[in-house]
Amino acid sequence: MSHPRHALDEIIHAPVRLSIMALLAAAETVEFGFLRDTIEVSDSLLSKHINTLEKAGYVRVTKGFVGKRPRTWLALTDEGRNAFQDYTSILRQITEGPHHT
Repeated sequence: MSHPRHALDEIIHAPVRLSIMALLAAAETVEFGFLRDTIEVSDSLLSKHINTLEKAGYVRVTKGFVGKRPRTWLALTDEGRNAFQDYTSILRQITEGPHHT
C-alpha cells in the first residue's frame, strides 16, 4: 500500500496556493485585494499563484469594475472545489494515521 502523501496534489501543495484554495473554498467569490491582504502576500506573488491555479482549472478569474476602479474576483471552479476536498481528505489520512476497525 502506498503512503497517502504520494496522492497529494502538487499544484495545491505550495503554501501560498493552499492558502488561496482554503480561503476560496469558504466563499462563493473573493475580491483580489481581500485575498491578498488576508493571506499576506504581494500583488505579484498572488498573481503568479492564481495564474498557476487558473491554468490547472481550479480557479476562475473575473475582471470588472466598481465605479471606475478595476477589480478582480476569484472563485473556485467545481474542479477546484473537488481537488481541494480530495487534498484535505488526504491530509487527514496523513495526520490522523491509518484507522483500525
